[in-house]
Amino acid sequence: MNNAFNITCYKLFAYVLKSVMCAFQHLKNEPKNCAFEGSCGPKTRISTAKTVAHFKAGHSSADICAYSVFHSSMASALNEPLLGLLKANSRSFYLTLRVLPGAIRPQIGLAYLLARITDTVADTEIVPPAHRLELLQKLRERISGNSSAPLDLNGLAQQQALPAEKSLLENVETGLAALDAFSAADQKLIRAVLATITSGQELDLQRFADASAKKILSLRTDTDLDDYTYRVAGCVGEFWTKICRAHLFPDTPIDEPQLIADGIRFGKGLQLVNILRDMPGDLRKGRCYLPDESLAEIGLSPTDLLVPANENKLRPLYNRWLDVAKSHLTAGWAYTNRLPLGQIRVRLACAWPILIGAETLSLLRSGRILDPDTRIKVPRPRVKQIMLWSVVSYPFQGTWQKQLKFDAKAIASGDNLA
Repeated sequence: MNNAFNITCYKLFAYVLKSVMCAFQHLKNEPKNCAFEGSCGPKTRISTAKTVAHFKAGHSSADICAYSVFHSSMASALNEPLLGLLKANSRSFYLTLRVLPGAIRPQIGLAYLLARITDTVADTEIVPPAHRLELLQKLRERISGNSSAPLDLNGLAQQQALPAEKSLLENVETGLAALDAFSAADQKLIRAVLATITSGQELDLQRFADASAKKILSLRTDTDLDDYTYRVAGCVGEFWTKICRAHLFPDTPIDEPQLIADGIRFGKGLQLVNILRDMPGDLRKGRCYLPDESLAEIGLSPTDLLVPANENKLRPLYNRWLDVAKSHLTAGWAYTNRLPLGQIRVRLACAWPILIGAETLSLLRSGRILDPDTRIKVPRPRVKQIMLWSVVSYPFQGTWQKQLKFDAKAIASGDNLA
């Protein structure tokens, strides 16, 4: 192994390990019913000094060091209220955000925060879909820069059960104003990804406007599902790739079209994992993301999926979508390993959701996928083990590569696998 590469790995090892330890603390403090992906916190319009003081009170010197690095790099582009909102609302993405290089962390952090705002607007079910759609369209116009009309989401904020999401909506203008801190090129990328995400959220609201537990609506075709996964997640892989390329390795020879194609599939795969895992809950909200045409071919309707006894009949179709998700995640693993070797933190940030997603798929293959009382998830101790092993094994690329086995068929990015 190249000595210079080994030295670089070990220099970064201490920093990355500190970030991982701090991320573990975040996992430990999550509400138990939220599992890996769910986290909320108190309303967080607080000063930097109070944030750091509160953090120091309950953490080790290594955690404090990692937090200080994280906070200072984010503070260079995002103001104090936004930093607090980001930490309170970042859920599992906090794990990824902590380890990212400072050159891209603010852009990705703000894009994520704005996407969380649009997602919160779209998901406030107590508000009629037509009103949510109107607010979402106004928000999209503001993000795109096509409108400067002030947004008042305080009414919607009062409907939020979680203090963090309430504060998120109350501070929408602060988030929108933060876009101006970035270069024109970065603003263009952030606006483009959010335009695609909000188009998916709007389409979702339109499709399921009349949905309820007694009236389950579904997507129509496999193409509809593939399009949806692109709009809400695949486009994020494209954005991530372009931001990384622009700021971290602009001059490195690389097959950029291939990287973007694999990045899109990476995002699609993660979204498919969520869809397949969350199916029982979505069905009871009147939403079925498995296409109606495919269900009809095996003699099932969306309503039939409310009956856990129909699992055996659904399994062949469900497993086919598990295979699609696995194929996309395998392309995501190829993506991760096409990034320059020196981009250790970006590679780790990509590896964690892929490896955790792959384990989730394994659990779904044998789990009770239609049972609303069964929550299929990777246990937290296993999440920690995955993260630590990825850091420890990184200098030994043969061992690193074996964390996820390649499927040669899955790597062809041009195929329409849906």
